[in-house]
Amino acid sequence: MARADDKTAAGLSTRPGTAPPQPSSGADIARFLADVKSRAPVRGRAGEGRLAFALDATASRQPTWSLACEIQADMFAAAAEHGGLAMQIIYYRGHDECRASPFVGDAATLRRLMGRISCEGGLTQIHRVLGHLGKEAERSGLKAAVFIGDALEEDEDALHAAAGQLALRGVRLFMFQEGRDLRVERAFRGLARVTGGAYCQFDARAGAQLRALLSAVAAYAAGGTRALEARGDAEARRLLTALSKP
Repeated sequence: MARADDKTAAGLSTRPGTAPPQPSSGADIARFLADVKSRAPVRGRAGEGRLAFALDATASRQPTWSLACEIQADMFAAAAEHGGLAMQIIYYRGHDECRASPFVGDAATLRRLMGRISCEGGLTQIHRVLGHLGKEAERSGLKAAVFIGDALEEDEDALHAAAGQLALRGVRLFMFQEGRDLRVERAFRGLARVTGGAYCQFDARAGAQLRALLSAVAAYAAGGTRALEARGDAEARRLLTALSKP
């Protein structure tokens, strides 16, 4: 998986057939890198949307990470009705690990890649994620990104400034907060608002709710607001309402 930073953002240093660099995080990541780097990045076909799916993979996130692995197929299925989807996974964990995959066009591949990652303790690296999203917007035309997390240990003003740069590139953030930390809620709501995206709070025990919400976002990434209107379910209406707020 490519580092989500200036020099090794997803797709820039990937050549099929080359040996992946050995990361410091162990054999699981080495296998992950080998699999990802053997695949050429998906190029969006006409009518196919792109979605970045970013997750906090610090220690408290394992239950939600496992749930997100299970939801992949539903997200692709929801997007398929509106032209299809290419999805990129971004995650951070530990003290200095933030990685992004190439865009992948099928749920089985994405689930297999995610299944090789386990969560580890560390601090949030949301600013690095936002920086990567900005570069991805310039490189591939990315317009939508999901972020799932439950904590924030960074400067809110700096994050809002980075979100402002995403807004200038037309990227909407869909911020999903697990738990009820008020500081996290304020920051996540702000990032969604700055980019014209949406904020949602969820309980990881209510997997059906997160499944429906993420499927609605996938439909939006593939078909825009018309796709949400066509779905007509409660979670699609919830996102439409959030997107319509100034």
